[in-house]
Amino acid sequence: MNTIYEFVTGPLAWLTWTAFFAGCAWRLASMYKLAKSKDTSSIAFMSWKYSLRSIAHWVTPFATLGWRKNPALTVATFLFHVLIFAVPIFLTAHVMLWDQFFGISFPAIPDPIGDYLTIVVIALCVFFAVRRLQDPNVRYITKKADWIALAIVFAPFMTGFLAFRQILDYDTMIILHILAGEIMLVAIPWTRLSHMVFAVFTRSYMGSEFGGVRHARDW
Repeated sequence: MNTIYEFVTGPLAWLTWTAFFAGCAWRLASMYKLAKSKDTSSIAFMSWKYSLRSIAHWVTPFATLGWRKNPALTVATFLFHVLIFAVPIFLTAHVMLWDQFFGISFPAIPDPIGDYLTIVVIALCVFFAVRRLQDPNVRYITKKADWIALAIVFAPFMTGFLAFRQILDYDTMIILHILAGEIMLVAIPWTRLSHMVFAVFTRSYMGSEFGGVRHARDW
């Protein structure tokens, strides 16, 4: 078991980070090349002013018409996206790994709070799953890829919770937790999770088109 742990936290972890950064770089380069060959005008009208204006509105809760139409969903969506970044980065055990492997040290979330926030993320995953099943409009547009993406996010938080609470075998759960996190990193450039990286570019495009070309708001 120790050998497996050393492998997933050593060579496999470095391979995972390499695959993540290489995948993101390749996707960004491919998207730029495609835009340049298929729609050169889309690059020409890109504007810092309208890009930042659009991004600012869409990352501010209730600043857009869509966010205001469904307050509960807005709160759940913002909370979910904040926590899936904040918890993995600032959890005490993860901060120790940041320091160990990258020499980066910063304040950590206390373990009891991190445990509570993990439960919140798990509950939100269940909420989004139930919504996809019960809301006819959402169910109609939900594809297999959406379920896979949700499962990929759910897995590292669920296994981390089980490992921290020492439910089932700890050694097995911590290895599954690490593997789930590595699968999530590798999957980000290639699945619906890619919006974590590319949403800013999509929003910049939309903001530039609406503001600079249509002279309208996109929120």
